[in-house]
Amino acid sequence: MTPIRCAVIGVGYLGKFHAEKYASLPACRLEAVVDTDLDAAASVAERLGVPALPDYRGLLGRIDAVSIVVPTSLHYRVAKDFLEAGADVLVEKPITVTVEEADDLIRLAEDRDRILMVGHLERFNAAILGLNLQDDKPLFIESHRLAPFNPRANDVSVVLDLMIHDIDIILDIVDAEVDRIDAKGVPVLTNDTDIANARIVFRNGCVANVTASRVSLKVERKMRLFMPSAYFSVDFQNRVLTCHRKGDKEMFPGIPEILSEESVFESGDALKEEICHFVDCVRTRGEPLVSGHAGRRALATATEISRLLKA
Repeated sequence: MTPIRCAVIGVGYLGKFHAEKYASLPACRLEAVVDTDLDAAASVAERLGVPALPDYRGLLGRIDAVSIVVPTSLHYRVAKDFLEAGADVLVEKPITVTVEEADDLIRLAEDRDRILMVGHLERFNAAILGLNLQDDKPLFIESHRLAPFNPRANDVSVVLDLMIHDIDIILDIVDAEVDRIDAKGVPVLTNDTDIANARIVFRNGCVANVTASRVSLKVERKMRLFMPSAYFSVDFQNRVLTCHRKGDKEMFPGIPEILSEESVFESGDALKEEICHFVDCVRTRGEPLVSGHAGRRALATATEISRLLKA
């Protein structure tokens, strides 16, 4: 098979790992890495044996697929240029700054028959991939995503930085329209919201209580899903999935027994799984696990939460 010509735009903390994954895949040929900080680009490029460029526009029309790992404010402009040039695009989350920008990229990708995938990395966590609800929809979901402060991620609020991961997963699992949202949050170390809680009520009756903090002293990434017949706990950090179900016997008169099963997944490489999936979609023209529409849906909900926090 002819290798897919790939490039990575933005090789900061996360972008350099994108470049490494493409360089390791036999199905790909990494054509270049791009960064306005040419020293940073050269450092990655030299290690991977590819050219380093300061301006992505020199690659337009010369590559098949691209990872866009630039600041969120630049997602729309860079993705639009590559889609118009005929490239398939994997853009980091959030898809864009505004819903209107997301809608424009989605229309453009559909008009040009291009792949538009959004990098919601937790979708490729082994614990969430192992979750099987057996067509049973949750009635209540609780998630906590806590992290110490990291100065490299404070160009957006904690909602678009951390909470949006869980928003995306919850919207995918519930698969129903949002009826209403209540949200509270406070700034602690920055001028934007650093810790926030949102209560999302869906039209099918499910309620999700979502908390995110980037000023915690510990790391925690957990989600709990409650259904009439089962309770699931997903530990993203340690890749542990626990299921508690009602059994056929009784532990007390009239009270069913609880059967528990824990699955511990080996340490995996979610980013490599994500990029392999993107490359496979490019080759087969398949629908990405996290499409532009999914990224837009998560952004719309996160934007509404952000609006409520500011109000």
